[in-house]
Amino acid sequence: MEDSFSGYHPIINFGYFVVVLVIGMFVTHPAFMGIALFSAFVYSGVLKGWGKAFKSALIYVPIIIIVILINPMFNHYGVTILFYLNNGNPVTLESIVYGIVMGVMLITIFIWFSCYNKVMTSDKFIYLFGRIIPALSLILSMVLRFVPKFIAQIKVISNGQKCIGRDLSNGNIFQRAKHGITILSIMITWALENAIETADSMKARGYGLKGRTAFSIYRFDKRDAIVGVVMLGLLVLIIVGMASGSTFVQYNPKIKIAGLQPLTISSLLTYIVYFVFCMLPVILDGVAEFNWYLLKKQIPERNQ
Repeated sequence: MEDSFSGYHPIINFGYFVVVLVIGMFVTHPAFMGIALFSAFVYSGVLKGWGKAFKSALIYVPIIIIVILINPMFNHYGVTILFYLNNGNPVTLESIVYGIVMGVMLITIFIWFSCYNKVMTSDKFIYLFGRIIPALSLILSMVLRFVPKFIAQIKVISNGQKCIGRDLSNGNIFQRAKHGITILSIMITWALENAIETADSMKARGYGLKGRTAFSIYRFDKRDAIVGVVMLGLLVLIIVGMASGSTFVQYNPKIKIAGLQPLTISSLLTYIVYFVFCMLPVILDGVAEFNWYLLKKQIPERNQ
């Protein structure tokens, strides 16, 4: 399935990711977190393919394990004591549950950011903020695209070093460490040179100068307006539901979760609205695929 949501106006793409990232970072209600994690994984599968999405999710699993193990060791809040460590510090149910919550939140944010990097290209980001904050938008654009470029370039450098016998797999542990430092040094030098060349190139083109015009392929049309109004309406309903206490949760000193026990109508509607908002790109992709299917059916078959 191709992603049609990426073809919408950059302000629609950016606004969507701002909402899901902010809510994902600051709302730790189990229902919201489960919806966010599921939606992020599904959208990641649509963007990158289900195989890559599943492999990426498996990479993030150790994060949950590390956070679950570390949080109870350093945080001892909570009234439900499960057992004591050798140093006498208690391990509480609340600290373990909060560790799970933090791990799930981190994984969700990582997946959302991977989707963001696929949809919000550097061209879109500079289009939105190039005139308002030209220098900062250029820096942020370079930073956001630095990770994939860094990974690709370090593979090139590693392969080059491997040809002359200076790879991480050559020699004893001290020689491998030395080879790793050499590769890292080359990588840092390349990154600095690339950043300077990019900045000089943009400066030579007059980027950031007052009155400078720029070509853009993005146009805010009726389709973008409809989706924007839908997103705004869903966001208002989500905020109303949050204000009514549907997302209230407390992990210290005792776990208290509102909206689930008992499950009220207002809470259920809030969760459904939030689910629709998070799944909006997938819904739009499904609608586009269905319309394309109908169009193909209308095309008369060629005579055999």
